[in-house]
Amino acid sequence: MTVTVLIADDHEAIRDGLTMILNNADGVRVVGEAADGATAVRQARALRPDVTLMDVRMPGVDGITATRQVLAEGLSEVLVLTTFDLDEYVDGALRAGAAGFLLKSVEASRLIEAVKQVAAGEGVLAPQITRRVITAFAAGSREPAPAPHGLEDLTEREREVLACLGEGLTNTQIGTRLYIGETTVKTHVSRVLAKLDLRSRTHAAILARENGLTRENPASAVLRKPP
Repeated sequence: MTVTVLIADDHEAIRDGLTMILNNADGVRVVGEAADGATAVRQARALRPDVTLMDVRMPGVDGITATRQVLAEGLSEVLVLTTFDLDEYVDGALRAGAAGFLLKSVEASRLIEAVKQVAAGEGVLAPQITRRVITAFAAGSREPAPAPHGLEDLTEREREVLACLGEGLTNTQIGTRLYIGETTVKTHVSRVLAKLDLRSRTHAAILARENGLTRENPASAVLRKPP
């Protein structure tokens, strides 16, 4: 199966470089480009790519707003790729529903791997910011929200999977941890997201971390749903 990609970045040279990298990778094909957020949304509607590589700072409609629109319409998964690892950008991208956040300094092989991971329904965060992001969300002073509907419907195994998501584990790592197949992991992840009405596994990870859901305590009582 070929993963189709839309590249949204206001710098033509960067778009050309990303296109070259991805089109030379096995199982990946760039199907479109956009120089601003509004065009990215229109292209996503027309092309329905598996993954949209989204820059943050673009003229007109910015990448965060475009990400929110693309995901609200169910047009594509979004992987944010930017030069800036500012907290406001990371926070904005993840709360908009992006499946991942990488810096443009990422190696070509890692970028290709990340695109495939996002297309497969996994989340991706740059190693430089993973711990900072988790710490920031866990230490946030936001008021608790009502427990999400469907929490009581999670099975014990689904709670264990949710706890693993909170640790940032991939599907393969979750399978190894829980002694189950990767296909089974994907099924559990999909059910967790559906039952808790969450947009991405990254949101599930935030929810788990904010509420102390861990491998040792997968039955944590009341979860607060991230906005």
